[in-house]
Amino acid sequence: MAQEGQKLSQPAEPGAARLGGKIIIGELIRNMELGRFEMTYTILLPCVFTIYLNPADHAALNGVFDHIIEDGRRALRARVAELNTPLRTFGVTRRAKTMKEHKIACRDWEIEFLSDIEVPVGDVEIHSELNETAQPGFRGTKTTLMEREPTASLRRTTNQLASNRPDARRTDPVYAELRYSDDSGAQVYLVTQNRVRIGRGGNDQSMDLALYTKDEVSREHLIIRRDPATGAFFLSDVSINGTWLNGKRLRKGVEERLPERADIGVGEVLTLQFEMRT
Repeated sequence: MAQEGQKLSQPAEPGAARLGGKIIIGELIRNMELGRFEMTYTILLPCVFTIYLNPADHAALNGVFDHIIEDGRRALRARVAELNTPLRTFGVTRRAKTMKEHKIACRDWEIEFLSDIEVPVGDVEIHSELNETAQPGFRGTKTTLMEREPTASLRRTTNQLASNRPDARRTDPVYAELRYSDDSGAQVYLVTQNRVRIGRGGNDQSMDLALYTKDEVSREHLIIRRDPATGAFFLSDVSINGTWLNGKRLRKGVEERLPERADIGVGEVLTLQFEMRT
């Protein structure tokens, strides 16, 4: 989460476009549609939204956030109802055989406004999730109004991961860290448990570390295990497309000891940089 107390407000630039509620709600709807998660019979849409604004815009709109949230929820409900409405051709209602139901996994849309100094004045950066628990790999998307790369939360990745996972309190010891970049950007994962399951995950398969990336990465791709008695780490591949340790492909289901620092190749798609903490 953004730490607003550590950010300094900036005055709006002269001539900067005024950011209004209609623009923000339009971006909410666009983010919801881009973050859809398609299944066999239904399409899940994001229902948890964090809206990042420049501190100047955040201060200017602070008094009407509740009204924007209320109006935004109404607009999102209306758009979902529209997506679920059968097509009409020449006045005749026709429901396509392959038409899927659009729905959300939450009881209602959750919308929160935060300020971030890295968001330009007049821009809106929205991060969304498909459910309240925000499981990695079961997520929405990140969008911006000005079509730039999202930046609002990248530098907070380490603390955010540490605080979001129920088994990782800030006082827990950190045994190792994993650094990598997937489709959601640069990430850091702090290893505070003795077993870490890693893969794309899904709605029926939750990972300790879920990677937002291509289908070449299995839902459960690899496992990192720590021996609590010795502190040693071991790596095993449980995937279809393979796991590499410092360039060497592992035999599936056979544990290999991890050195203090190592590059772990995941399905030839991305690399996890492993480093033990002492």
